[in-house]
Amino acid sequence: MDAATIPTSLDAWPRYRPDLKPAPFLPMSRAEMDVLRWDACDIIVITGDAYLDHPSFGMALIGRMLEAQGFRVGIISQPDWLSAEPFRALGKPRLFYGITAGNMDSMINRYTADKKPRSDDAYTPHAAPAKRPDRAVTVYAQRAREAYPNANIIIGSIEASLRRIAHYDHWSEKVRRSVLPDSKADLLIFGNAERAVVELAHRLAAGEPIESIRDLRGTAFMVKRGWRPADDWQEVDSLNLDRPGRIDPLPDPYAMEPQQTATAPNADGSAPIQIVPAAARVATRKAQRAKTVVRLQSYEAIKDDKVLYAHNSRVFHLESNPGNARALVQAHGERDVWLNPPPIPLTTEEMDFVFDRPYARAPHPSYGKAHIPAWEMIRFSINIMRGCFGGCTFCSITEHEGRIIQSRSEGSILREIEDIRDKVPEFKGHISDLGGPTANMYRMACKSKTIEESCRRLSCVYPGICENLNTDHTSLIQLYRKARALPGVKKITIGSGLRYDLAVRSPEYVKELVTHHVSGLLKIAPEHTEEGPLAKMMKPGIGSYDRFKQLFDKYSKEAGKKQYLVPYFIAAHPGTTDEDMLNLAIWLKKNDFRPDQVQTFTPTPLAMATTMYHTRKNPLRKVTADSEEVITPRSAAQRKLHKALLRYHDPAGHDIIREYLREIGRMDLIGNSPQHLIPREPPAHTRREAKPNKRPKLHPQSPITKRH
Repeated sequence: MDAATIPTSLDAWPRYRPDLKPAPFLPMSRAEMDVLRWDACDIIVITGDAYLDHPSFGMALIGRMLEAQGFRVGIISQPDWLSAEPFRALGKPRLFYGITAGNMDSMINRYTADKKPRSDDAYTPHAAPAKRPDRAVTVYAQRAREAYPNANIIIGSIEASLRRIAHYDHWSEKVRRSVLPDSKADLLIFGNAERAVVELAHRLAAGEPIESIRDLRGTAFMVKRGWRPADDWQEVDSLNLDRPGRIDPLPDPYAMEPQQTATAPNADGSAPIQIVPAAARVATRKAQRAKTVVRLQSYEAIKDDKVLYAHNSRVFHLESNPGNARALVQAHGERDVWLNPPPIPLTTEEMDFVFDRPYARAPHPSYGKAHIPAWEMIRFSINIMRGCFGGCTFCSITEHEGRIIQSRSEGSILREIEDIRDKVPEFKGHISDLGGPTANMYRMACKSKTIEESCRRLSCVYPGICENLNTDHTSLIQLYRKARALPGVKKITIGSGLRYDLAVRSPEYVKELVTHHVSGLLKIAPEHTEEGPLAKMMKPGIGSYDRFKQLFDKYSKEAGKKQYLVPYFIAAHPGTTDEDMLNLAIWLKKNDFRPDQVQTFTPTPLAMATTMYHTRKNPLRKVTADSEEVITPRSAAQRKLHKALLRYHDPAGHDIIREYLREIGRMDLIGNSPQHLIPREPPAHTRREAKPNKRPKLHPQSPITKRH
């Protein structure tokens, strides 16, 4: 990273209000503002979640970060969106409204993969449903604009991140515009927002108009067609960038052919040849990329052209590394959506600064003793890192948090454990998780910063683990040991998804985990057994799972414990045939697994698997009209069959499976002995209608960001 791209550290900004003290809770009413002697809020965060003052919840994390900068921050939680009046509850913010749908995308929060309304909401008091609107970011932004037309409107959170360009929308089954023109927001902040939101607040406080703030990384905004930051910028059409073959062998984007420069002429008048040093070539290419914008194909072009949609998806993901990503622009009618490159990841010191704020570690007192499932799930867990370099195509971490791991220091994590011990009355000595998007990527990174900044691979671990990736688990092992040695800590279990293909690289880590940090069951996500769907997921083969299971069983036995793996699988993922699902069901039966909580593939905006679902094209390779066609389970009947096969043990799906097995001539799998997949159909006089299964409780963190 050159000096020009090194951002101001989060703790280096001068405090806007030097004497501002941390509030017990960020105020949610005028009465609370009066107690704090505030006449107005500088910033008001509007969220679709209940206000939980804990660093796992976006409104608290961003609110406390801005408070640390000396800004007065208020919270409007789950406002009634049917009028603008609730959005005036705290008055007009001096600087801006910050709009977030909450920790989850509102459409995933409100609907199942089959588009059925959910009966509860884990982020709401008493799990009450329907406390946020569909497409909450858009609705909240529109109401805030109605409340105060001249207020600055900033949108963010995972919902805004996933909708920053034109995208396929599963719920309306069409390509929708970027959220920017629909929300009428002044600015969209995507990904981890701390850097952008802190600089934005300080610049607005200094009097800079929001329409002139166009240089913040990690932001998107609407501009006139053809707008450029300066005259020396160049535009490249995305159609000129796509190239054939796999992603892995793409060349170093900073590499250049040796250039010839002339000094004094030779005796014959010709120019001498001089090789430009590598460092100079790299600097030249960086300078060129820093002033280049890639024009994606327009919303109008891709909404009805699936090949162009898949092409856009491929280019978008190849421009996602903060070290070499170029700006992107996409036309929407007569205007452009402009995306600056992704934010520079936080350093360990900055991560500590974010997580060391004075969080109350409790729901806002206005909720009384209301049961909030998300709080119950997360209150004794610790987030130790961000990001994931796995690149699973169905997962939204790539589009939101990115692939570069951002880790907290050991000291900061241990202090948070002590904070829980000393602040939370219900704590009985059990820390329920030390993790994040994954359980075991803590402090892992590319061995070379230069290689990391030039890399354009979509995954560091697929099709195999990159030789440049440091997979050392030593820091994580030491953290586990120090954490469980703290006074008052009786047990620490790991609840985040384990990346088992990394874990097998460190048998010492697996032994540590199995011996001390598994409470009978350990979640693990092979997702499938067959190569077809696994290749489209960018997940390792089932052999990696088998190797991990051997170590798990070995160390469980040595520890004298009876412990079990709980595997997670996805039904109806792009690339999955009916035969693939049948083979998975047979594998499950053979290994005596009876999955209860299963996931049917949900096409989330911008994910590469969603591109496969919508276009039946594979953006992992060059996309053309006659390129590879991806088998895509789309019909309700086929998705229902795949889910039934995944839950082969559930009588509710046996009729569907029997019909399928009869059609393909696999009657050998129907019978009443243990080796058969499903039983014979019972006689009509003994048959009872199967009762529908109760829907599993919604995990407070979306499956699109927690499964690995």
